[in-house]
Amino acid sequence: MLADYHVHTKFSDDSVYPMEDVVKDAIELGLDEICFTDHVDYGIKEDWDSGKPIIYKGGEPLANVDYPRYAEQIRKLQDLYGDRITIRLGLEFGVQTHTIPQFQSLFNRYPFDFIILSVHQVADKEFWTQDFQKGRSQKEYNESYYEEMLYLVHHFSDYSVLGHMDLIVRYDEMGIYPFERVRPLIEEILKKVIKDGKGIEINTSSRRYGLADSTPSRDILKLYYQLGGRIITIGSDSHKPEHLGAYIQDAKKLLKTIGFESFCTYKQMQPIFHPLSFDEG
Repeated sequence: MLADYHVHTKFSDDSVYPMEDVVKDAIELGLDEICFTDHVDYGIKEDWDSGKPIIYKGGEPLANVDYPRYAEQIRKLQDLYGDRITIRLGLEFGVQTHTIPQFQSLFNRYPFDFIILSVHQVADKEFWTQDFQKGRSQKEYNESYYEEMLYLVHHFSDYSVLGHMDLIVRYDEMGIYPFERVRPLIEEILKKVIKDGKGIEINTSSRRYGLADSTPSRDILKLYYQLGGRIITIGSDSHKPEHLGAYIQDAKKLLKTIGFESFCTYKQMQPIFHPLSFDEG
């Protein structure tokens, strides 16, 4: 069983990958299942029907998913290709403490199969631009990142897994902040995730970003397993054809070495467990 559960298309403001091309490429790659998880980041982006002007950068709109078109396109692709690949309806929610009501409203509007809860910015300040880190010590911005995540898992429950849980590592110009210093916060987060029947993902984009460790780190994956966490999805975080399905098998092997015996796909927000086998090629 090969599934990619973190897939972006032209409906995300950072991708121009046509949705139907994604499906065709996934079939060519031998994937059994994909879930579309395009970006929604309230606080820094507007909805198409918000009545506010949409900002364009490099000819591409800085906007959230056009939800009606997105859902309709996925339905059409399910009809066209459903006999060759399973296609699920998902989104990646870039939630912040002050945007929870907007995400709650959005979740209630569509029959989602799967939701990734990600922390992409805090107080509308982005990590990749260093706006969030600016003026803070490495300790302060790392702890603040996980404190935001801890608040979110206690106050927003309509998600499936936490996405790229230690994303801050990718944008930490000071280097890797010691795991033991943030372990208490991470442990609190994971205990709440497990208690609520939620999960985490392993995000294979760490390979293309040249990171020294997996995303999340092996330390986090091991802690999650030791605490009893078993719900885990695998996603490439693809934005281009060359990203799709990349390093899925490697991620499965890593999970196996930690002790996991299965990974998950989702249907109607419920996890489906599959054995971690490696006979797919």
